[in-house]
Amino acid sequence: MTESSPKDNNPGVRIQKVLAQIGAGSRREIEKAIIERRIYVNNRMAEIGQLISNEDIIIFDGKLINLNLDKASPKILIYNKPEGEIVSESDPKGRATVFDNLPKIKNAKWISIGRLDFNTSGLLIFTSYGEFANRLMHPRYEIEREYSVRVHGELTDNQISQLKAGIKLEDGLAKFQTISFKGGEGSNHWYQVTLKEGRNREVRRLFQFFNITVSRLMRIRFGDFTLPSNLKKGNYLELSEKEVLDVLSKFKLNLF
Repeated sequence: MTESSPKDNNPGVRIQKVLAQIGAGSRREIEKAIIERRIYVNNRMAEIGQLISNEDIIIFDGKLINLNLDKASPKILIYNKPEGEIVSESDPKGRATVFDNLPKIKNAKWISIGRLDFNTSGLLIFTSYGEFANRLMHPRYEIEREYSVRVHGELTDNQISQLKAGIKLEDGLAKFQTISFKGGEGSNHWYQVTLKEGRNREVRRLFQFFNITVSRLMRIRFGDFTLPSNLKKGNYLELSEKEVLDVLSKFKLNLF
């Protein structure tokens, strides 16, 4: 049987592609769930590569999944995270989360591409398409991140060279791809840095290695996504359908 888009009126679409597109997880995670017998189609255990349609009843971890394949267009938005929000859907301490300000999407959920800690602001990317999120977060693709950093103190030329060569932290070698001085007043100085991974508090820890404290940290770029200068903190900008398709095409991600 030949697979095609539901827009071609062919009911056969691979289950892992559909569930990834509506944000249930990456294709790899869906395949793992199928192997673990956590997904049922019409009261029977799902199979990898199984073709499904709107008429099928999908149960994933005991919950009914609403497909609506004809309307399952993936979504991507960029969000300007303010300090004081956590990147989690809920918080036992009752703190504000980035998800509080996002629009609701029917039959899908927002997936955060990477994280920013509580005291870090700037660019966050969200998508409803699990496979796209997985592609951007996977370490082997080395997606470049760029940050604007304000610190108390000033780096020497030798320290800058060491930060670019690599510093051994407790979880392995870390380094900045680039680092440039952006000026400052008094004891406060600004730097712009790029790196190709997103380990926990990595930027702060690299500066702290030289006993230099980061007083403000803002992510301004993630791969080809740049934080718009006119996007206020706590606001988001959703990509148009054409922009989403262009992005997915660049990453060679076929929807169905």
